[in-house]
Amino acid sequence: MVPMTRRELLVTTCALAVVMTLPACTNSPQATGLDQIYRRKEVQYDTREKPGTIVINPSEHFLYFVEGGGRAVRYGVGVGSEGFAWSGVARVQSKQEWPNWHPTNDYLQRQPTVRSNLNTLENGSIGMVAGLANPLGARALYLWQGNKDTLYRIHGTNEPWTIGRNVSSGCIRLTNEDVIDLYDRTSVGAKVVVL
Repeated sequence: MVPMTRRELLVTTCALAVVMTLPACTNSPQATGLDQIYRRKEVQYDTREKPGTIVINPSEHFLYFVEGGGRAVRYGVGVGSEGFAWSGVARVQSKQEWPNWHPTNDYLQRQPTVRSNLNTLENGSIGMVAGLANPLGARALYLWQGNKDTLYRIHGTNEPWTIGRNVSSGCIRLTNEDVIDLYDRTSVGAKVVVL
C-alpha cells in the first residue's frame, strides 16, 4: 500500500464527503427517505387568501402556495418540535439563495455541541457558511411581523427524511428541491399564514 500525502488524504476525504451527501440531493424518494404524500403537488385548495400567499398547516405538515381559482401548490414540510411551534401572520421580509446560518443564542444553549461546527463569518458573527452541510439548505425566506424579525424561516434542509415530522426549532423546512421551487414563486412582501 502506497502512503498518501496529507493533501491526497484531504482531497480524498472531501470527495467522499461530497459523494456521501449526494443521495440526499436526488429526486428519488428511496434516496431521501421522503414519504410520497409529502411530494410537491398541485391541489384543490379553497381559501379566501390572495394568490401568492403562503399558508402553513403544521399539524398536517403541509405548506400551500395559493395560486387562486381554488388551486394551490402543496409542499410537505417539517415543522417545529413540541414547544417550538409558532403561529400567526407574517410577511416575507427577504429571500436568500444558499444562506449562511446564524444560530440564535437560545439554540446554542440547547445544542452546545453545534458550536464545534461553527466559524466566524465575514460579518464577524458566529455561524455556518452556505453549502450542502448548512441546516438552512438551498434557500431561505425570512419572516417578519411589522418591523420585527420573528427569527422563523422557511428554508431547505439537508435532512429530507425529516419532512412530515416535528423536528426543528420552529422553522418550516422543505426539501431543497421544493424550497427552490417555492423561492422562485414567492415575492418579497408575500403574506405568510401559519395556522
